[in-house]
Amino acid sequence: MVETLHPPRFGSGQQPVKPAHSGRRLAVAFDFATANHFRAIAFLMLCCIVLFLPGFFNIPAIDRDEARFAQATKQMVESGDYVDIRFQDDVRYKKPVGIYWLQAAVVETASSLGLPRAQLRIWLYRIPSLIGAIGAVLLTYWTALAFVTRRGAALAALMMCSSVLLGVEARLAKTDAMLLLTVVAAMGAMARVYLAWQRGEDPVRPPWTAPAIFWTALAGGILLKGPLILMFVGLTILALAILDRSAAWLWRLRPVWGLMWTLVLVLPWFVAIFWRAGEAFFSNSLGGDMLSKLGAQESHGAPPGLYLLLFWVTFWPGAALAGMAAPAVWRARREPGAQYLLAWLVPSWIAFELVLTKLPHYVLPLYPAIAILTAGALERRVLSRSWLIRGAAWWFVIPAGASVITVIGAIKLTHYPAFPAWPFLAAAMIFGLIAWWMFEDSRAERSLLNAVAAAMFLAIGIYGVVMPSLTAMFPSAEIARALRNVVCVGPKAAAAGFHEPSLVFMTGTGTLLTDGSGAADFLGQGSCRFALVESRTERAFVQRAEAIGLRYNVAKRIEGYNISQGKAVSIAIFRSEGTE
Repeated sequence: MVETLHPPRFGSGQQPVKPAHSGRRLAVAFDFATANHFRAIAFLMLCCIVLFLPGFFNIPAIDRDEARFAQATKQMVESGDYVDIRFQDDVRYKKPVGIYWLQAAVVETASSLGLPRAQLRIWLYRIPSLIGAIGAVLLTYWTALAFVTRRGAALAALMMCSSVLLGVEARLAKTDAMLLLTVVAAMGAMARVYLAWQRGEDPVRPPWTAPAIFWTALAGGILLKGPLILMFVGLTILALAILDRSAAWLWRLRPVWGLMWTLVLVLPWFVAIFWRAGEAFFSNSLGGDMLSKLGAQESHGAPPGLYLLLFWVTFWPGAALAGMAAPAVWRARREPGAQYLLAWLVPSWIAFELVLTKLPHYVLPLYPAIAILTAGALERRVLSRSWLIRGAAWWFVIPAGASVITVIGAIKLTHYPAFPAWPFLAAAMIFGLIAWWMFEDSRAERSLLNAVAAAMFLAIGIYGVVMPSLTAMFPSAEIARALRNVVCVGPKAAAAGFHEPSLVFMTGTGTLLTDGSGAADFLGQGSCRFALVESRTERAFVQRAEAIGLRYNVAKRIEGYNISQGKAVSIAIFRSEGTE
């Protein structure tokens, strides 16, 4: 028989299903990789390296969030103050201190090992995000083992590590990849407790492992991004309590001891920052940042439904299978495993859709639940064979569209069609086309593996080859390179009209952000000074220079593109006369 009348339940320990036509190379390799846990973990780590490392070391700091986080960490290292969070002279109290501590630990370690100019190497600040992304993939595998077989868990983890959104976050020195790690750890631990309760297991001495992981992950999430992790956990618990009409299983998480442990981990810094800044941190973080997202913060407002539209790109290549799995998942919604995963997913997703401020990475902690649900449907061969099967074409559409956009963008910005990336982009399209052509219910796994291969080639082509070559997108890097080549000692800079955080990170914390007139006054205050004047403020600079009798030279002019504002910039580097 092809399928039993009563398929195994989510969370009941299914037996692996041997896919049809598994003799193909990718399927054979996957068979070998999932033969035991050690191989599966090694295989997933290798996939993460191939997907996350291209461009990791040589893409400059990206405006604005990444550069802000990195600069705040750099100031911590420079000042030795690991309590306060600042960007130049302004406090930065939007997020707690967790990510800054992690980044500072990496930078300090690299400095102590003798790495030159460690504080200016953006890839060091990205290492916590890389660790968070890899850890989240492995924890997705671990979490999925509570619901599906080892093979299904590996497929769920593959969907996560190849997803477009996680690939982006793994390369950015921000909080979101590490937050994902803590959320998956907490939800995986809670899943084991919940499913054990659903199965009627009542051990005499309940293990401490799951509660310890849960409460430690909760503390880590709070230190990274405040109470956001409490929303994911709290809405899941509330949904399950309503559906089951009971929350007795929560006592298995040892809440009294767990809350005490969480407070031990998080309170010291919160007390320290309150002692330092009073109520400023809490009012800025909770009121100024979190509650303001209920409105359209920083022009990021959008109507409900945006995350659903973005999902088909941000969760590619797993999104196509997720769409086909949705009907089967809904039919299985009362099974304990599916119920838990849907409780993790649906309430928080609705909350994010209702909030006006929308950024793609907000829903990232919900993607592991989608990946596991999809893997369960794939493993049980219950993918929809309705019109949703047309979504298989998406495996080819994304590589083709991304390749065309990448080449056109390279031509527009550099007048060069990025020929070195063409073989990788072509390979991505070929694997995407194969994934589409071979798709049918019995070959869905092979299609996904080919789509993951397409994602790998796409990552190498776009992140590894094209983006580092787009120097026009990173004018701050060009400016910093020009200032490093000056002959004078201790150069000082002032910027007018171009105030991006990446400029401060790359040219120094002391960089003065001013207007055209202020830049002229700054230049006249001594030698070895440089004014970085964007063309729109150049007239004010010249007028003020004439008024004060300033004599200056043009050292260089940088032509570039401000990606955070979406417009071209032309920045002249003026130097005081006599400065080389």
